[in-house]
Amino acid sequence: PILAVFAQCPPKMPCQEILDSHYLGICAIITVSQQLLFFIIAAGFKFDKVTDFAGGTNFVVLALVTLFLGGSYFLRQILVTVAATCWGLRLSGYLLMRILKTGKDDRFDALNRGFSLEFAGFWFGQAMWVMVVSLPVIFLNAQCKKDPEMGVTDWIGLAIWLFGFVVETIADQQKFNFRNNPDNKGKWCAVGLWSWSRHPNYFGEMVLWWGLFITCSAVFFKETPGLWVAVLGPLFITVLLLFASGIPPLEDSADQRYGRQAEYKEYKESVSVLVLLPPSLYRALPLWVKATFFFEFPMYSRGLQEGPLQPLTSEAETQKEPSAGEIEGGTESPGGVKGYGTQTP
Repeated sequence: PILAVFAQCPPKMPCQEILDSHYLGICAIITVSQQLLFFIIAAGFKFDKVTDFAGGTNFVVLALVTLFLGGSYFLRQILVTVAATCWGLRLSGYLLMRILKTGKDDRFDALNRGFSLEFAGFWFGQAMWVMVVSLPVIFLNAQCKKDPEMGVTDWIGLAIWLFGFVVETIADQQKFNFRNNPDNKGKWCAVGLWSWSRHPNYFGEMVLWWGLFITCSAVFFKETPGLWVAVLGPLFITVLLLFASGIPPLEDSADQRYGRQAEYKEYKESVSVLVLLPPSLYRALPLWVKATFFFEFPMYSRGLQEGPLQPLTSEAETQKEPSAGEIEGGTESPGGVKGYGTQTP
């Protein structure tokens, strides 16, 4: 039904050019305006329940605005826009629900939540994240005269997106349920997908954006090769999660908290840092294979503590708990302080 509605919409003003032919200018204005508005609300009321919600919904706004501005409603554009919208609504809704439960976002405890440069820096980073990652969707919807026939590559890309979306959604829910069970106090999450990957939500996040890029790339490759710059979108989120505000701080935090426990070191040796793999298979792989093909970089173990190993005991389980914002688990917007998913494993 959704596709039929879009297909019946006649383009009233096809190929409108607003500021530029690729809608980068209008998207930048929308993104800066939305993030600035939420920054004023958050800083003025010292209210941090809207931070990640502002990021997720921004993706939805850009996807829908560029689709309607283009006015062509090609099937590929509709499917990619629906996919980006579903992801943005799911993420922002989940994060809003989570922050309403926890009460506050502890990422900002060390910052001045008012009108300060450090707090504004979060919103600037979030705006950049939204713009760069949205590039494939923006550029696709701007191509209102070019519509190569949907082929195998397009459907493969959408299947990859769906796989990543399902993985991220399930991982977020499993982590949320685990952290809200009092019996799991003081434990790291190793249930469900988290028993096959230490960061399955990040794996799903990377996969789904690469899937959308693959579907969009048919237009870039066949019609407008210069738009291959849109590869910066999935590349940006991949680099961010692998090397900056995603996996590194979480691994450091977990290593410092559990690093002397024999069970935890066994867990790290047996469970892939990112790609979903059976623990028995991953444990048997040589270290160079893990590092080369499965992203098990030495930086992810730099926080392991030296000294005699300790078994997991009730005393270890009752050590100081992380704050509410850290333990709820799941994906967060990567655009700011400590960034994407700052929760204890």
